[in-house]
Amino acid sequence: MQQREEKQLEASVESLVTRVAHLKGSLQSFIYKLENEYERLTWPSVLDNFALVSGQLNTINKLLRNEKTPSFRSQVIIPLLLSPDRDEELAKLTEQRVPVFSHEIVPDHLRTKPDPEVEEQEKHLSAEAARIGPEVAQKQIQTLNKLCSNLLEKLNNPRDDRDSESSALRQNKPSFNPADTNALVAAVGFGKGLSKCRPPGPIAPGHPGQPMMSAGPTLHQVTVAGASGHQGGMGGQVTQQQPGQPGKMPSNIKTNIKSASASMHPYNR
Repeated sequence: MQQREEKQLEASVESLVTRVAHLKGSLQSFIYKLENEYERLTWPSVLDNFALVSGQLNTINKLLRNEKTPSFRSQVIIPLLLSPDRDEELAKLTEQRVPVFSHEIVPDHLRTKPDPEVEEQEKHLSAEAARIGPEVAQKQIQTLNKLCSNLLEKLNNPRDDRDSESSALRQNKPSFNPADTNALVAAVGFGKGLSKCRPPGPIAPGHPGQPMMSAGPTLHQVTVAGASGHQGGMGGQVTQQQPGQPGKMPSNIKTNIKSASASMHPYNR
């Protein structure tokens, strides 16, 4: 009879260890996704991971409540050997979390009751719960249920609320100024309001409207030789002025240049 109970206990422990290992793997995978794949993680995937962990916990609870499973509360674990030296087999079984089994570690790992701080918090919460009357507790429950219902309603209809808010904003606050739009169209299409004055600055040589000016020693000025007040004929002698020496251009040439420049100006076309 005793051997049968020991075998049953051993089989239950092995099954429990296997299911706990599966739960541990699911938690590790979920934590890895949260820490490293949070940018690609979607809400349905998070819900699937939660559902997987919750299902595994329910399976473990069912296993513990099963009639064939012996009561683990009646089993007592007694440390038979305590040593401050490193135990490689123990480190391998605990994934390097418990390298030694010494007097310092045993009280924490073989504890069957919560820590003293946790026990004090539980007592404080139990005292507050006993101090609150049934009527006050019922009112708090109703208030909490109302808040949860309002929150669920907002979460279930986010698109409708967002569309209504955006439409209300479009109706109340226009996003453009009609006067500015008309002024911009008139300026681009008809040039209304644009200044015709040429901006100040140097004008490139040869630009229409710019008179011919001396450009240095490389530009030669041409004068017509002859008596004062008389125009040179076709056979008149033409002399070339030396670079750098000032010369005068005949008045008829200046007049022709000005006339040609005025006729080529873009505003006189």
